Amino acid sequence: MPEIKNYSINFGPQHPAAHGVLRLILEMDGEVIEKADPHIGLLHRGTEKLAESKPYNQSIGYMDRLDYVSMMSNEHGYVLAIEKLLGIAPPKRAQYIRVLFDELTRIRNHLMWIGAHALDCGAMAVFLYAFREREELMDMYEAVSGARMHATYYRPGGVYRDLPEKMPQYDKSKYRSKSRLKKINKNRQGGLLDFIEDFAIRFPGLIDEYETLLTDNRIWKQRTVGIGVVDADRAKALGFTGPMLRGSGVAWDLRKTQPYEVYDELDFQIPVGKSGDCYDRYLVRVNEMRESTKIIRQCIDWLRQNPGPVMVEDHKIAPPSRVDMKESMEAMIHHFKLFSEGYTVPEGEAYAAIEHPKGEFGVYMISDGANKPFRVKIRPPGFVHLSAMDEMSKGHMLADVVALIGTMDVVFGEIDR
Repeated sequence: MPEIKNYSINFGPQHPAAHGVLRLILEMDGEVIEKADPHIGLLHRGTEKLAESKPYNQSIGYMDRLDYVSMMSNEHGYVLAIEKLLGIAPPKRAQYIRVLFDELTRIRNHLMWIGAHALDCGAMAVFLYAFREREELMDMYEAVSGARMHATYYRPGGVYRDLPEKMPQYDKSKYRSKSRLKKINKNRQGGLLDFIEDFAIRFPGLIDEYETLLTDNRIWKQRTVGIGVVDADRAKALGFTGPMLRGSGVAWDLRKTQPYEVYDELDFQIPVGKSGDCYDRYLVRVNEMRESTKIIRQCIDWLRQNPGPVMVEDHKIAPPSRVDMKESMEAMIHHFKLFSEGYTVPEGEAYAAIEHPKGEFGVYMISDGANKPFRVKIRPPGFVHLSAMDEMSKGHMLADVVALIGTMDVVFGEIDR
């Protein structure tokens, strides 16, 4: 009786390395992959249809839940599409705040990525290091929005509110000594900008710690060098964006090639790889964190010197202040209409894209003149990258699938919209 050469196995959807509800059907020849068929749809929540059933300003919070590692970046793409349809632009200070938080979100995303990717490949310590810094970034989110994850901070016409001038501090506790309390509150004595600046000064040294653990680590290089190689032409043909494309040596970054907000006023570089393998994509993301830190420091300097409004003054789009609302009947009506009915948007269509931490995140929107979008179509980066799984994994070993899922940085909220 002849031996069965190939056999199929399920990788996921409950696999700890699948990063969500990814189901891969792998056709194996021994331990070598012959074919990889990604199955999606196990998380499907109908986000686009839900957005079409609500007023424009009530769907911003849905965007946070698409990629629940890069919340404000998702909001940014959605809000930019609405602003294009409305024909408005936020005040300059709001644009700098958006860029500041986009870059903090990029670092936050890459910290989650480097920790989880390293953990999948067998390096546990990096995960603990990365989450140490993520806690501070969550505190920054909480300071401006009140939420540590799903912020709903960006709004059409600007941002919810200006940066707070006082950071919350840790209280006394029987579990903390006085010296410990003083130490953890040391960088919280000023406002949010001071807290972010303290982080930006320390962070390059912390990136060095991650690199010490990984960059020249023999096992890490064995797991990533030469794995999942995609050359520049093939990466473009497959529709790769973000670090997946730049890792293949293509210097394409929407912040430079199609600047939005104030990116054209800032000085930063686009890290690119050479080989197009998992290791190059790792180096690209690590260097992106360094470049994001430079952008953050430039934004802090500008915001310190330039006070001003952070929201347009049209109360058909932006709510009046709480003080005005309690003193003026007209302001009260504006507030009620805005949060119950929203606003109507002129007929038309718009596509807005941003350089999301994972690649190009775009929102295509059609308005028929109502207070709800007629059509919302989201272009997530992860969906395109996952479609290349079969091509990238062919000929590799089963253990390399884990490294490939990690290098793609997939989050299923945006793939299974």
